[in-house]
Amino acid sequence: MIATSKPEMSKPETPKPETPKPELSPEGRARRLSTAVLISGGGSNMQALVRASMSEDYPARIDLIICNRPNAAGIARAQTLGVACIVIDHKAFDTREAFERELDAALRDANIELIACAGFMRVLTGSFVSRWNGRIVNIHPSLLPKYKGLHTHRRALEAGETEHGASVHWVTQALDAGGVIAQTRVSISDGETHLTLAAKVLAQEHGLYVRGLALAAESLLNV
Repeated sequence: MIATSKPEMSKPETPKPETPKPELSPEGRARRLSTAVLISGGGSNMQALVRASMSEDYPARIDLIICNRPNAAGIARAQTLGVACIVIDHKAFDTREAFERELDAALRDANIELIACAGFMRVLTGSFVSRWNGRIVNIHPSLLPKYKGLHTHRRALEAGETEHGASVHWVTQALDAGGVIAQTRVSISDGETHLTLAAKVLAQEHGLYVRGLALAAESLLNV
């Protein structure tokens, strides 16, 4: 996946400003960002995000799931969770740009404010990312900036790493190069295989993404 970072703000001199208060809804509750999750497969990270968002205290509200593979197991998961799910089969479009126009239209029709890619196996074009600049996050199975792209577990083992992990990061036009929002680390054991390492990292990903998406949503709400 491609990824991006938000510009770092310099710290002001004294006096120190108060922490911005979350914007309130007309009902007096803290406003939450309308969020869509993009998936291509089983949707286990999506499921973790939806369950977390069921709490009124969670700053991202999952309103829409979009899947680009009609037979993905994550579709049934989304339906079980009671979240609206749209299938936009990328193979039904002649070009990547045509697929992304349909994706963009679905997101805007639902008034989405934040996008979370969760096992979404499509590389988004620079044009799409620019339209949603600073509004897309992704989870990647490595300790970025190490091991961008695919086969991260195998590559970490081949490099003789002693630890590995996953990162939640902002999506930009450069592949897996956006600012890191949150990370989790796991130790690599003797005799580890890429399969056992993948399972070890996945077990930590769900909690990481819940934390990372919350941080991303809060940063946008407090701008």
